[in-house]
Amino acid sequence: MTIRRDRPGGSRPAPQGAGRGRPGGFRPGERRGGPGGPRGGPDDPVVLYGWHPVLQALGNAGRRLHRLVATENGAARLTEALGTLPIVPEIVRPSAINALLGPDAVHQGLYLEVDPLAAPGLDDLPADALLLALDQITDPHNVGAIVRTAAAFGVAGIVTTLRHSPSATGVLAKSASGGLEHVPLITVRNLAEALIELGERGFTRIGLDSEAGTDLDAVGPRRPAIVVLGAEGKGLRQRTRDCCDILARIAFTGEIRSLNVSNAAAITLYALSRPSQG
Repeated sequence: MTIRRDRPGGSRPAPQGAGRGRPGGFRPGERRGGPGGPRGGPDDPVVLYGWHPVLQALGNAGRRLHRLVATENGAARLTEALGTLPIVPEIVRPSAINALLGPDAVHQGLYLEVDPLAAPGLDDLPADALLLALDQITDPHNVGAIVRTAAAFGVAGIVTTLRHSPSATGVLAKSASGGLEHVPLITVRNLAEALIELGERGFTRIGLDSEAGTDLDAVGPRRPAIVVLGAEGKGLRQRTRDCCDILARIAFTGEIRSLNVSNAAAITLYALSRPSQG
């Protein structure tokens, strides 16, 4: 394994494709809000850290890689899992990665800068696709957990909006645990218009609503379909609700009648993926 022992932020040869149009290259500390914070520019590299996000990204031929920073142990684990690495790592102490991400980031000795993945358009989606749509869910931990669950259930894409949604970087990517490499985020300007377009293509639009009169169990498997999830507390906006064909609720039997939105997404995808019971 070839290694480079430069400290992050010091002078070093730029990796292939690094610093496109950014004098001096990219430094995550210069992003507004840092990793997981407010959305940067469309050309800003994505910051990934932690074992699963970095491992999955390095194994994805569709990712353009800029910079890999790793501890000796982190680089050794990657080499053991992948063989020859597609990018030469900079070997540093854990404190150097802490300086890039902050002391609370669980980076496991791995930090990676990559380009965002290209996302399909609504017209490019399979005719039998199962999709998710997020109606102003802004917490990156929740969105990342939803991405991870979507990858587990073979969701073809997650529709989000330009505004009121977190960037696919930092905390979101860590919470997704590599799911970003398998489930594209499809960004639209207006969620209601996207739902209308998908409805015209034959998608069943299922809105999750705790006050709905229809139990999720009664909906059954649908394809193509898009499940629409609202923000905790606020739920679905009225125009979003109006664009749904079905409003369904999870039938709870205990005293607590609400769940974290990422848990609700997992239950919903499981319910809609089960074979029909006769």
